[in-house]
Amino acid sequence: MRKMAEIVKNPKPVTLPPSATVEAACRAMRDRRVGSVLVIAEGGGVIGIFTGRDAVHRVLAEGKSATRTMLHEVMTPEPLTIAADRPAIEALRLMEDARCRHLPVVHQGRLAGIVSRYDFNGIEIDRLDEEIGLWERL
Repeated sequence: MRKMAEIVKNPKPVTLPPSATVEAACRAMRDRRVGSVLVIAEGGGVIGIFTGRDAVHRVLAEGKSATRTMLHEVMTPEPLTIAADRPAIEALRLMEDARCRHLPVVHQGRLAGIVSRYDFNGIEIDRLDEEIGLWERL
């Protein structure tokens, strides 16, 4: 069974301060070809996450300006995280329950990377699908 530390393909995720604009976040996501930005406090802790989905739902659909709206206004605060020593299937369960696609990975309180649902292999996805199927039959 793989641990989260083995799954992390992106040990240096895109990070920005809460005062960064949505425009800066979207450009960073485009340039790095990723779907999320972690919002980091001065001390280095993860205080939020901003995704492409947030850009559509919380900025564009609301008629907000990407150049004037700051991340702290539209980020998802206090995102779920997972420890690097946890099993991969646990991360998939968390993402499934929270209906999210990105999960920050931490090691000893510090950011160790980020995983996306697409970072997991077929065995882990199959196991999660099997578990979901069992719960649905109960």
